[in-house]
Amino acid sequence: MNQDCRSCVWMMFAVAAGLLISARGVARADDQLEPKVELLWPAGAPGAIGDTEADKPTLSIWLPPAGTATGAAVVVCPGGGYGHLAVDHEGKQIAAWLNSLGVAAFMLKYRIAPRYRHPAPLQDVQHALRTVRARANEWGIDRRRIGIMGFSAGGHLASTAATKFDDGRADASDSIEQASCRPDFAILCYPVISFTTPYTHVGSRNNLLGKDADAKTIENLSNELQVTEKTPPVFLFHTNEDTGVPPENSVLFYMALRKARVPVELHIYEKGPHGVGLAQRDPILSSWSGRCADWLKGRGFLKKEPS
Repeated sequence: MNQDCRSCVWMMFAVAAGLLISARGVARADDQLEPKVELLWPAGAPGAIGDTEADKPTLSIWLPPAGTATGAAVVVCPGGGYGHLAVDHEGKQIAAWLNSLGVAAFMLKYRIAPRYRHPAPLQDVQHALRTVRARANEWGIDRRRIGIMGFSAGGHLASTAATKFDDGRADASDSIEQASCRPDFAILCYPVISFTTPYTHVGSRNNLLGKDADAKTIENLSNELQVTEKTPPVFLFHTNEDTGVPPENSVLFYMALRKARVPVELHIYEKGPHGVGLAQRDPILSSWSGRCADWLKGRGFLKKEPS
């Protein structure tokens, strides 16, 4: 074997070894992202119709590495048309990104159709927000910096949480029920918003409300109609090419927030399909997460408080 061939062989070996080390490094990172999973309703969810996994909503908890935490936290609602949950690219991957910003992530596995319809998902997301706020000291979280984030139908659930909330019940025997379920901010990614316009994602509406829902209920869950001045600040991300959930959903919510004088930032990218998550393979579309991080930083949600 001549010198050139030997050099090529050694180069190929080095590249292969490097790839193996890199792959092992990714595996270790994934191992570190294994969350702690807790039942959302330890005594049983309200209106539960059985005792299976589908009847037991959970919170998967990822806390940022020691020394990097900002005190902010986000309850993450994966999408799936209220019929399934995209817990990887709209859950676990989002938690890793939030942790990289020093933000604690709580992925909510909420109840879905056909077994459950409204109000079960709303009950779950409100209780998740109350839980994070009530146990803030335990997780090193600032009670004033707890947000909601949702994708697609999870974006509808997150926008419902951002427009339907209360301050908690001071006389409740359960300390969690005493806590407010109002999020301090909302991040909505290609969200389902409207149930009353031509831009409605009919599958999500039918899964949540049933095909025979009355007009008043449909209007009550059409969230561009539910915005008030008390709605928290919102970041919106969508794509112009989204045919699954048209970008008019985000536009309608943006316009309602503007009318109510609620702080809002909207990004609509020209290219990109529905359901992209972090869009890691698209160098342009993936920039949305950086814009979102800038928005969070600009609003003070990433400011690290002294211990």
